[in-house]
Amino acid sequence: MKYTIKDIAQLCQVGKSTVSRVLNDDPNVNPATRERIQAVIKSLNFQPNRSARAIRGSREPVVGIIVTRLNSAAESQTLSAILPALYHQQITPIIVESQFQPELVSRHFKLFRERQVNGVILFGFSQLSHAVLNEWQYHLVTVARPYPNISAVFYDDAHAVKLLMQRFYQQGHREIAYLGVNNDDETTGKLRNQSYLQFCEQHHLSPNLVKTPLGADNAYRNAPQLFRQPVSAIVCASSSLTIGCLKYLQETQQNRPLATIGRNELLDYLIPDLISLDFGYQQAGKWAVELLLKQLQGDAEIEQRKVSLALLD
Repeated sequence: MKYTIKDIAQLCQVGKSTVSRVLNDDPNVNPATRERIQAVIKSLNFQPNRSARAIRGSREPVVGIIVTRLNSAAESQTLSAILPALYHQQITPIIVESQFQPELVSRHFKLFRERQVNGVILFGFSQLSHAVLNEWQYHLVTVARPYPNISAVFYDDAHAVKLLMQRFYQQGHREIAYLGVNNDDETTGKLRNQSYLQFCEQHHLSPNLVKTPLGADNAYRNAPQLFRQPVSAIVCASSSLTIGCLKYLQETQQNRPLATIGRNELLDYLIPDLISLDFGYQQAGKWAVELLLKQLQGDAEIEQRKVSLALLD
């Protein structure tokens, strides 16, 4: 049986943080408590993993970060929270991108093994199978997409669309179009598309859904399809789609209120009345590091957290 810090803590009737402090030779532990914990550790032959030893100072720990695209505005916002948290722990990051290609993820994992990377934060995507991740199960946190038996931080995609639709509906709009992402993208695409269609069904609205690959150029090329039906307002599945949709509206001199998932400073500047929401990118980054640090300290407990979101007025 593979014991964890949680098991040791339960047997000693102390918190996991106390066990971690003993493993890290923290002097601020009651001597009697330290002796009791050390006795249990010895009796179970508990061995902290390589990552835990690195955190305690045998060598400088390194964390690999696999983003899908280095130019992703959403992932950049999450990275802006991840990196300071790692630097604060004196952990060196190695950042690579997957470009939504599972074979690149496998290649990066091989590189991380060769570099003796202690843990990985991975921005998940639909084409990536769970089998690729198994080897790193207790040294891995995924962001945006949860996988079975892998610690993860993910977003409330369905509720995000519902909130934006509710805001337009409350304003009196009944011809709300949706510029979404293709269904082969499980989260940004399929889940958000389903949420839009469900809202339309529940409120007896005629759906007007156009799906496109991610990217402003794709949005610009596909935006005209929205106007095959009457349109009073438009919800976009991402900020990049909103940029492409805005360009089309400006070129055709059409003025429609827009709503988007996530916050984008450029869009806030260009569209003062833009309806957007805080999708929790900063919180996701902080939580991803928090969960990974627990693993690096020897805690093998799998934890998955859904990030909260809020409309921005």
